[in-house]
This record gives sequence, structure tokens and C-alpha cells, in this order.
Amino acid sequence: MDENKKIILFDGICNLCNGFIQFVIKRDTADTFRYASLQSEIGQKLVSERGIDTARIDSVVLIEPGVAYYIKSDAALQIGSHLKGFRTISRILYLIPSGLRNIIYDLIARYRYAWFGKKDACMIPTPELQSKFL
Repeated sequence: MDENKKIILFDGICNLCNGFIQFVIKRDTADTFRYASLQSEIGQKLVSERGIDTARIDSVVLIEPGVAYYIKSDAALQIGSHLKGFRTISRILYLIPSGLRNIIYDLIARYRYAWFGKKDACMIPTPELQSKFL
């Protein structure tokens, strides 16, 4: 695993989460991120090593190896801060207290399957994207 790459863990069966990952991949012009589903063996290993309870945090986690990890709205805003065209809006949204941001985040996370649906299995990356997935 490349220590210079940030790792995004996501719910591999969630249509919203998969759409978010596709959105990030298209805008990650600096090739900053690598990806793994929370359901994968590597995803489970990474959350276990950090003591993250996937019963409470089950949508998006950002890991900066050797530095920190981010959950909920902090993860989303940290990811956005590395994407061309979203750096400024991420900085502005960081001015909102995390408790308030996370209320909205949790509401979306709670109903994401009902609103956006889910797959029976995790997405399989195309051959062109395979190198970005752990």
C-alpha cells in the first residue's frame, strides 16, 4: 500500500456511495486517493486497526496512513478539499460546526438505501480503474 495515498473506504453496496466514488475518481486529477469497500477484507482490516465501529460508521471513512482518519462529514469535506473545483466549498462548509454537519450527514446515511437503493454485491472496478482499488 502506497503511504502517500489517502484511502477512501465506502459502503460497496450503496448506490449513493458508489456514485460518490465515481464522482471523486473523475475529479481526482492529482491521483490522491485509493479506494476499498468497507465490506472487503482490506476495508475490514483498516477499520479494525483504527478501532472504528462499522455499526456506527458505515458509509465513508478517509484514512491518511500514518497521519489520521476522518469519518462522517469530516471525511467528505477532507475528500472535497483535494478535488479541483471543490476546495473552496469544502473550506466554507468546515465553518459549520461538525455536530450540525453530522446531523445532516447521519440523516442522509440513515436513509441512503431507501432513497438511492443498493446493490446485491460490491462494485467491480473496470480494468482501467483496477489499480486505484485496494
